Amino acid sequence: MSTATSTETRELAPVSTESLAALLVAKERPPRPSSLSTSLTFGWRAVLKIKHVPEQLFDVTAFPIMNLLMFTYLFGGALAGSPTDYIQFVLPGILVMSVVMITMYTGVSVNIDIEKGVFDRFRSLPIWRPSAMVGYLLGDALRYTIASVIMLCMGLLLGYRADGGVMGVVAGIALLLVFSFAFSWIWTMFGLLLRTEKSVMSVSMMVIFPLTFLSNVFVDPRTMPGWLQAFVNNSPVTHLASAVRGLMAGEWPAADVMWTLGWSALFVVVFGPVTMRLYNRK
Repeated sequence: MSTATSTETRELAPVSTESLAALLVAKERPPRPSSLSTSLTFGWRAVLKIKHVPEQLFDVTAFPIMNLLMFTYLFGGALAGSPTDYIQFVLPGILVMSVVMITMYTGVSVNIDIEKGVFDRFRSLPIWRPSAMVGYLLGDALRYTIASVIMLCMGLLLGYRADGGVMGVVAGIALLLVFSFAFSWIWTMFGLLLRTEKSVMSVSMMVIFPLTFLSNVFVDPRTMPGWLQAFVNNSPVTHLASAVRGLMAGEWPAADVMWTLGWSALFVVVFGPVTMRLYNRK
């Protein structure tokens, strides 16, 4: 006995473009996020990366403390008579050196995200283009603040006293953060320009080491040869260290503060557009 199965074919009703659009877009399109909100979102992303990989804080904790202890007790007696006297001079300088040196990790983070393909997703989003870069810098500003606080706490234990009080210390750290934010644009450029994170670190160290050590971070430039003084006295790190040292000491080094702000503006004006041009063409 056989059973015949009949298949009934039904024709689908035609769907108009208007009805399909009404089905897919049931509500109004949300407004495009502002440049500030997108930058803060990417900044929060950078903070979350620190949360999930806490080893990133090693360079803002152990490294500054090691530098402060090593230079204070190795050279304090020879350069200032005692470590206690030397720390009044060297702590603001090492604070500047430590924060400026860790700015290079901004470029390393950018390069890692490029290799992973994350930037391709960012570029497809309807957001303000520079927000991804600004977010990196905002997230790293937290790292700079942590390094500054740790250095100051360690300095207080070793005998450092800021005659400028709380306001002088806050002003010095604020100026350091402004400079570091602007200086980091150089490393974002290298992060986009170079192929690997190792090459970014190598080039960054070649620039940072001479710039930080050939300054007034550790000694007064007046003890250097004349030809070297000409370079050191005009170095942006020298102006920054003098400004931070003066503000924490309760003084107002107007010339060094203005030079530091001028260098910061120059870095942003020159390397900011170059970075964004590379980002758009990458």
